[in-house]
Amino acid sequence: MKALTWQAKRSVSVDEVPDPRIEFPTDAIVKITSTAICGSDLHLYELLGPFLGRGDILGHEPMGVVVEVGSEVTNLAVGDRVVVPFNISCGHCFMCRRGLQSQCETTQVREYGSGAALFGYTKLYGQVPGGQAEYLRVPHADYNHIRVGSDLPDDRYLFLSDILPTAWQGVEYADVPDGGTLAVMGLGPVGQFVARVGVHHGFRVLAVDPVPERRAMAERHGALTYDLTDTIVDELRDLTEGRGADAVVDAVGMAAHGNPGVHAAQSAIGLLPDAMARPLMEKAGIDRMAALHASIDIVRRGGTVSLSGVYAGDADILPMKTLFDKQVSMRMGQCNVKRWIDEILPLVEDSSDPLGVMDLTTHRVPLERAPEMYETFQKKEDGCIKVVLEP
Repeated sequence: MKALTWQAKRSVSVDEVPDPRIEFPTDAIVKITSTAICGSDLHLYELLGPFLGRGDILGHEPMGVVVEVGSEVTNLAVGDRVVVPFNISCGHCFMCRRGLQSQCETTQVREYGSGAALFGYTKLYGQVPGGQAEYLRVPHADYNHIRVGSDLPDDRYLFLSDILPTAWQGVEYADVPDGGTLAVMGLGPVGQFVARVGVHHGFRVLAVDPVPERRAMAERHGALTYDLTDTIVDELRDLTEGRGADAVVDAVGMAAHGNPGVHAAQSAIGLLPDAMARPLMEKAGIDRMAALHASIDIVRRGGTVSLSGVYAGDADILPMKTLFDKQVSMRMGQCNVKRWIDEILPLVEDSSDPLGVMDLTTHRVPLERAPEMYETFQKKEDGCIKVVLEP
């Protein structure tokens, strides 16, 4: 089959690789019909090479049709149309029963002290072949799927794999009071959905991003948007009676603008041999923290900062005096996809499309064009906000 594989920093290619096969009786094989490039895939493209192997298949936002099931799979049949959540969970362990599927004890990657295994996402999360490919092996298939209908187009459902439940969880964790103000840092794909979920819940949404096309898209769905300027913290405070927003969702993470010194350090570590770079990144890694620091400044006293953007540094410095003095709550973590699906699925199937899932994809291309689109997406060129690949 054809699959998008990692080769080196800023180098991916579409190659012929062996077809996946049933390895355990609880597996299923899915023929992929749509698969997206996630903002966190760009971390693999740019930063996390020491945890990847040449030829690793990337991608964790797929959907398609079941073409084969293992002998112990009872909840899926050939021909079922499914979305595949990005985290691989069993559904019956201590964590899964508590709605913490991203911490699944059956698939935790204990070698690296990580949570549940993820599709297409480094040694840290199991090095499981991903979904930017023609076919995908799905472990624990009885639980690790979202069955959907056959009438609506893929874009209605595709984002259930990751970014829509990630945004939903980010807003839930933000704990915005009824009628309150939610600030959103970053209007990439997750930030777009955070803003829309906030508007759907009746919150006043103030969203910040330096890219005009992203601001324009968010405005179509009811958010008030602002450029990322040196005065943005003061601007948002002025809009909230000087207090700050009730809650802030940081939908940027370690890819934030600014922090040139940290960016230089990240690049230097990336030039080291993998055996040297891995322990440095694991124990002494630092993130570009501008978005998080701005979020802490923007939130009001007693408010909540919710992190949906990915952070990966274990040596990051937080402004603990400010957090303590302002009595700020923080919540974060990989999305527990299956926890939120029952709430979100009716909304994506609603004919009025209240979350605007049909207004996110800006580039839909064949799988063969994936390398080109990784570069376009990373550089934020050509109005690129969300890329969907069609194997």
